[in-house]
Parts: sequence; C-alpha cells; structure tokens
Amino acid sequence: MSKPHALKVLDMGIETHHEPAVFIRKDSHVCKSEGFTASNCVAVSTNGQTLFATLNVVERDILPHGYAGFSKAAMKRLKVLPGDEVEFSHPPVLPSMSYVRKKIFGEILTTEEINAIVEDISEHRYRDIEIASFLSICAGGRLNMQEITDLTMAMVNCGKRIHWGKSRVMDKHCVGGVPGNRTTPLVVSIVSAAGLIIPKTSSRAITSPAGTADTVEVLTTVNLSIEEMKHVVDSTGGCLAWGGAVNLSPADDLLIRIEQALDLDGEGQLIASMLSKKIASGSTHAIIDIPVGATAKVRTQEDAERLADLFSHVGTSCGLQVKCIITDGSKPVGRGIGPAQEAKDLIAVLSGDMDAPQDLRSKGILLSAHLLMLADEEGQYADLDACIEQATRLLDSGAALTQFEKILNAQGGIKSIPEAEYQHTVFSVRHGMIRQFDNRKLARLAKLAGAPFTQASGLRLHATVGDTIEKGEPLFTVFSNSAGELDYALQYFKDNPDLITIT
Repeated sequence: MSKPHALKVLDMGIETHHEPAVFIRKDSHVCKSEGFTASNCVAVSTNGQTLFATLNVVERDILPHGYAGFSKAAMKRLKVLPGDEVEFSHPPVLPSMSYVRKKIFGEILTTEEINAIVEDISEHRYRDIEIASFLSICAGGRLNMQEITDLTMAMVNCGKRIHWGKSRVMDKHCVGGVPGNRTTPLVVSIVSAAGLIIPKTSSRAITSPAGTADTVEVLTTVNLSIEEMKHVVDSTGGCLAWGGAVNLSPADDLLIRIEQALDLDGEGQLIASMLSKKIASGSTHAIIDIPVGATAKVRTQEDAERLADLFSHVGTSCGLQVKCIITDGSKPVGRGIGPAQEAKDLIAVLSGDMDAPQDLRSKGILLSAHLLMLADEEGQYADLDACIEQATRLLDSGAALTQFEKILNAQGGIKSIPEAEYQHTVFSVRHGMIRQFDNRKLARLAKLAGAPFTQASGLRLHATVGDTIEKGEPLFTVFSNSAGELDYALQYFKDNPDLITIT
C-alpha cells in the first residue's frame, strides 16, 4: 500500500548537470497536501536515504498519475530505479543558512559557523543558488585570515585525507590567470626525478581554457582512486591525478562547479581551495606560483605580496610550509592554449625539441628549483642557482622525460594527442612588434572555441610578446571540433581587436 506522500520514480532523461531536479504534476496529491510550488527545495527519501532537490511543477499530460519525474543527477544521487517508490516532504531548516545571511550583512563568521556551512554543502544540502550566494559574499576580499583558515580546515575535514608516512611530501600550485603556463607536469617530473615525493592532485579548469588535470588527461588517465594514486606514487615517486576523483575535499569540488558557472574565483575561496587539497593529499611543503600582470588574475605587485602573505600565514596555521613565488603574468606562457595544445608544449619541453617554448621551459626549471630548495633540509642546495643547475641537468639529461613517461604508464598508459576537426589561422594585418596580449580575452577566445570541454579545441600562438611580425604572417591558429564554435571564436576576435596589441 502506497504511503500518503509517496510517488513512483520516472526517469525523465533530463540532464541538469550536478543539481538534482524532480518533476511533479500540478494536480498531484503530494503538491496539494504539502503546498509545494515550483522552485521549492523538497526532500525525497527512500531506503533510509534522503535527497534535497529542486521541484519543477509540470502540466498534467507530461507525467502519468502517481509518478514523479527525476533528472539524471537525482536518479544517480538517490540511487533509485524507475518504478521505485519515494516519499516527499519539506526539507529541514538548515541553521547554516542563517550564517550565510549573517555574512551577507558583513559580519565575521566563527569557526563553528563555517564548519556548519561546509558540512551542509559537502552533504549536498545546499542547492546551486545557495552555494552561489555563499561564494558571492565570500568574494572580493570579504574573508579575513581566520575565516580563510577555518574555511580551509573545514574543507579538509569534510573529505578523505592521505598520509604518506614521510617527513617531506612536496607540492606545487598556481593561482592561475595566465593562458598556457602548464608548468606543473614539468615540476612533478623534475622533482620526482630528483628523488622527492610529489603526489600531485590537480584541478580542472575553473575560469581558464585548461587546468592541469584537463591537460594531463589528454595523455593518460587522471581519474585515480586513493589506492591507485598510492600505487603510482610508490612506484614512481610522483603522480598527476585529478583531485576531484579522490574525494579529498568534496565541498571544494562542489564550490568549483558553481565558480565555473559564475566565472568567479574569489580570493578567500582560492586560498582555501588550493591549501585544502594540499593538506588533504598529505603534502608538507608547497610552492605557490602567483603570476602578476595587467590582464592576469593578480594585477599588481602589491596584490601579489598581500596574497602571498595570506597563503603563508594560512598554510602555517594549518601545518603546511608554503613558499610563494611571484612570477611574470603579463603574457601567455608557452604557445599552446587548451588541453591538447598545452600537452604538445609539455612534450616538446621534456623531449628537448629545438622549437619547444623556452619561456615554459625556463619557468618549469625555476619553480622546480624553488621546490628543491624548500625540500633541502641538509642545505646542500641552499643556493637557488645550485638548484636551478640541478633542475636543468635533470631536464636536459632526459631523466625528467623518463620519469614523466614512467608516471603516465603507471597511471594507465600513454595516449596519443587528439587533433581538432576544424582550424583557422589568423594573419597579421600590419607590420610591427607584438607589445601585449590581453590574457583574459585570449583565454576567452580559447574557451569559445570549445576548450577545455573538447580536448582538441584551443589556440596555438605563432608569435609572442616582443616578436616583430610582418603583414600577412600568422598570429595564431584557432582549433575546434565544432564549426559553430570556431565561427563564434573568430567573431569574438573580430569584435575584440585589442586582444593583441601590435605597434
């Protein structure tokens, strides 16, 4: 016998990404008795499991009597099959939402309040609109140092944590904002070739055309479990895994998904996101690359120094030794932008190709040297120049390439780089010197072409800042797997001629 507020599951086959949605007839007895209306958050329960979902009210003919439609995300999250019986009710009031409203009015959150918010987010009790509200009121420097520290540890505590049993476990991250800049795989290869442990978990793109995980996924498997990750590190000393697959900071993965939709990367969330992943993955020492440039994420030296101070203090409070390296973010790093094109640059540098981008090579060596120096407790390489020499030797000897291939094989084998179905080369309409790229617009151009969601999509620069170019010479090539997206990207360039400044 059916329960008063029960309906049977109907798989609607509707893709709502990660946010679960349910559909109920307007004349349903459940809607009438509970007073449900469209966009309400409802609790759906079965077999001891409860799901919070957004309600959509539909006309009579779309659903048969006695059924509730489920989106793909709702089916997966509640682990139900078509025909299963589920119960509907109003969700409990979440005290943590009052803390979000408290922050909206500019008050400081306590440790307990931040813990409650993060726990509810990680347990999928917040809808996307509520997560977006939390992210928005935390952006713009609205979190103080203690709040960022609390947010970092709350994100660590809501997920799994790896312990390596080593006194030195190295890590590296970049705050982003510069197209290309795929230095992480170089650093992992060089540093692990030096005999250090560097179990790197990386994120996918948030506001960029490619994250490290997106680029490495072109070449091998990055969706590793913790057990698989440990096996790779035990056999090679390093790994290049996607952090979202190992559930080290599940709240962060939910926050990143909404940040992508908002095209938002707030300072406090940025620090908490990066450091929570480092701590959860068992790192003890980390360097943070902070590129600075007029069109980078961090615009001024003053902002970079303030961010570096926050990283160092929050890291220390959380038991992580952090060293920040402020680098040039005025122009792209490398020639490729987008997963496949960045993977090509990476292989070229590791292989020692004559036409490999030298800026990517130099920056990879520099960051590796800083990490070697941070790890050197005996003081053998206390001088940065000595560490640069060691990193250069490991790269030029082929040891880093051998190590990189060893890691890729341990993670599932080496894949061939895909080629785009469509491409178009843009040529210079004047003679002159390339003075500037607008990093944000350049990244936007690559994203409009389809990066990072199609691996082969992106850009390849044929000239960079400081190069003299003749009229009719190639500036860059746009790659896409869709004719429509290619046209969209090219129209964007036409509408934004200041993307490249030639004087």
